[in-house]
Amino acid sequence: MSIDNNAGRDEADVVLIGAGIMSATLGMILKELEPGLTLQVFERLDVAAAESSDAWNNAGTGHSAFCELNYTPQAPDGSVEIKKAVKIAESFEVSKQFWAHLIESKLISLPESFIRRTPHMSFVWGEDGVSFLKKRHEALTKCHLFSDMMYSENQQQLAKWMPIVMEGRDPAQKVAATRMEIGTDVNFGSLTRHMFERMKADEKVSLFFNHDVKQLRQKDGSWYVEVKDLATGKRRLVKARFVFIGAGGGSLPLLLKSKIPESKGFGGFPVSGQWLKCKNPELVERHYAKVYGKAPIGAPPMSVPHLDTRVIKGKKELLFGPYAGFTTKFLKKGSFLDLIKSIRFSNIRPMLFAGARNMPLTKYLIDQVRQKPDDRLDALKDFLPEARLEDWELEVAGYRVQVIKKDEEEGGILEFGTEVVSAADGSIAALLGASPGASTSVSIMLDLMNKCFPKQMQSPEWQAKLKEMIPSYGKQLAQDPALCDNLREWTGRVLKIEESEPITA
Repeated sequence: MSIDNNAGRDEADVVLIGAGIMSATLGMILKELEPGLTLQVFERLDVAAAESSDAWNNAGTGHSAFCELNYTPQAPDGSVEIKKAVKIAESFEVSKQFWAHLIESKLISLPESFIRRTPHMSFVWGEDGVSFLKKRHEALTKCHLFSDMMYSENQQQLAKWMPIVMEGRDPAQKVAATRMEIGTDVNFGSLTRHMFERMKADEKVSLFFNHDVKQLRQKDGSWYVEVKDLATGKRRLVKARFVFIGAGGGSLPLLLKSKIPESKGFGGFPVSGQWLKCKNPELVERHYAKVYGKAPIGAPPMSVPHLDTRVIKGKKELLFGPYAGFTTKFLKKGSFLDLIKSIRFSNIRPMLFAGARNMPLTKYLIDQVRQKPDDRLDALKDFLPEARLEDWELEVAGYRVQVIKKDEEEGGILEFGTEVVSAADGSIAALLGASPGASTSVSIMLDLMNKCFPKQMQSPEWQAKLKEMIPSYGKQLAQDPALCDNLREWTGRVLKIEESEPITA
């Protein structure tokens, strides 16, 4: 097929592949730091944020480690490790600061459409669960970021916090919960579209939807991106100084096509998801919190069960799940051949070793696929003892590709998180992995920029602008209670999340 080099602008300072939260965040930061940059954005679908960033395809939790128990693992001696939780909590505060900057600078519109205050709760039952949660609470509240976290084992108190969760529950059952009032529900799809709308108004930014990136090759220090217009079938080359691959599950295949040495050994393990969506308006109205439990043994982090209040397109929703599943697709709108096509000589060994060491996970995912409606109801009843199948319907959630990477000792390991892979010369970078992802997008992109733009990031001009956009830049909020309180007050006011919706019984 011929390549049309005259179809549109054929050079750009920066090419962003994928119109999700990561590309939007990186694009906004770069344009704030260097307004004269030319950007081209390529998205395979016809709208922005239609895959992992879409509201129905992720939990919508402002991941701040308030309620996610997998961020605070318990050591063999019974102690609870909070290092990862502190890092995630600080990262979410960084995201809120950047969003507040965008609002105050009138770069994006009012915040109600994408962020709302929603209490975050952890809920456990049984002796072991209660013991763990109590230790977790004691460990976390020593850090100022979590000092307002409440803890209770009293069923009457818990009934006030989450009435429908406690109704019909055995009074003799040992239960406990923690609660953080300043938790949030975030519509990352809406936020992403707000940012792209702003960038689209800049004459130096071009957005191309229905455009699929086919090839990436480097020559003489520049990258040549071959793009196919899915509407016309025409292809063209775009020359770029820097390329970011932020295509969610589609990032791995594109990274492999770049053939940079740093890509060798990386593979992907795709996981699908489903929600139970409540269709009983009374139940929806009576619950107002994000309630997280403990993941079953062998389950991936994206399968941590939670009963979620959501607001999507202005409508309050109640979701439970997600139920994980095995798939070979890397994207919700991808191909069942995605996994097969991602296999290379350089990554087959890590993938085989990681697969062999994670057989319980594979079995768990296959069992999830085979679940019947009554099986899903049984899992829901751990949270809602009086749950009825007729009040819920199944919704397909998003797909995630967990990172597989080579390891000298184990051959290959499966990681549950995000990983930035960049070339040694900083000319190209890709983001792989999933949770906590979108919530910590600003911190992730700043880390990427330190790798790819080290000199500019240390320049006085960029340093000053970064501190203007993110007042805590270069500081640790966990070690500065006064700064933490001041910035939470500011972001809460600007993002209009300081008031919580009343709890109704």
